[in-house]
Amino acid sequence: MDSFTLLVIVIVLAFIFDYINGFHDAANAIATIVATRVLTPLQAVLWAAFFNFMAYFIIIYTTGDFNVGNTIAKTVMEDFISMEVILAGLIAAIFWNLLTWKFGIPSSSSHTLIGGFMGAALTHAYIVTGGDWNIIIYNVINAKPIFKIVLFIFLAPAIGFFIAHLLTVLIMWICRNTTPHKADKWFRKLQLVSSALFSLGHGANDAQKVMGIIGAAVIAYHLGLGPDDVYNTLQATGDKTLQEVRFSYFVDHYHWVPITSFIIIGLGTMSGGWKIVKTMGSKITKVTSLEGVSAESAGAITLFISEHFGIPVSTTHTITGSIIGVGATKRVSAVRWGVTIKLLWAWVLTIPVSGLVAALIYMVINLF
Repeated sequence: MDSFTLLVIVIVLAFIFDYINGFHDAANAIATIVATRVLTPLQAVLWAAFFNFMAYFIIIYTTGDFNVGNTIAKTVMEDFISMEVILAGLIAAIFWNLLTWKFGIPSSSSHTLIGGFMGAALTHAYIVTGGDWNIIIYNVINAKPIFKIVLFIFLAPAIGFFIAHLLTVLIMWICRNTTPHKADKWFRKLQLVSSALFSLGHGANDAQKVMGIIGAAVIAYHLGLGPDDVYNTLQATGDKTLQEVRFSYFVDHYHWVPITSFIIIGLGTMSGGWKIVKTMGSKITKVTSLEGVSAESAGAITLFISEHFGIPVSTTHTITGSIIGVGATKRVSAVRWGVTIKLLWAWVLTIPVSGLVAALIYMVINLF
């Protein structure tokens, strides 16, 4: 199969993953707003999808930088990125996302993609180097972005938890003299705002992950052509690496990729993900409109911070931590810890399982 055909297949699969990511993670943005009956499920997914897409314009007209996509593109050193590596990583990510969706487990699409990408790259390096672990350990995985990603597996839900907990306590203190009926009326309206903010954060963070993979594929394609007037004349400047410069060039000259990524994740969100909505909206803890505002606002703040620093966090981890945070303000027993522990196991297993599946798929692809 020629490299251009393989590039087209990779891009198509990346957009399929983007769509699945949308309906898999739709629960993150709409679970609390559906659980509190502020919107019907159909209204909620339309609301979330619209703000997923609007995130594109927020980025374009504010910073103009797709920092999360850049981080994803450089998680693996470019000498060990090939079309086959990206293809295997995408197939593994799609498989794990569909499997967890089937069982209603809100796992991380982000970490699924990263795990698949790394697993295939490490297998590729093992074959290319003849099992030279010195090369594999020190020259395949880019330590700096991976360190940030792994660190925020734990930090994102923790930050969401503490912000949500503090917001809930603060709001309850401010509204201490307000009647429950009046407070509920206001917070049902405010939940529309908090849900919109979280959907903006979800779109800004998750759509960029697909951009990063497509960017890596386009760069690998051009480098595979040999000497290239476009890429080989680019020079790293200032504190930017050559990979960062190449990703910037990709974003500037492939305008259709960013906007298509945001459109498709919005379409995926419109498709819902009702099994996960049930888990997020009611199985972790019962959520009121006040608590929904706190959870979604805390999740949105965490996502905006991480996007600013180019850290591809899990929206699933973030909102789950936030929901647990609001539940814990009532009493520790208000959180169904049995369900939460099962979710934690899914989070821990996501990267290694995706990596293992990608490694097996890469070996099968390599046979042909």
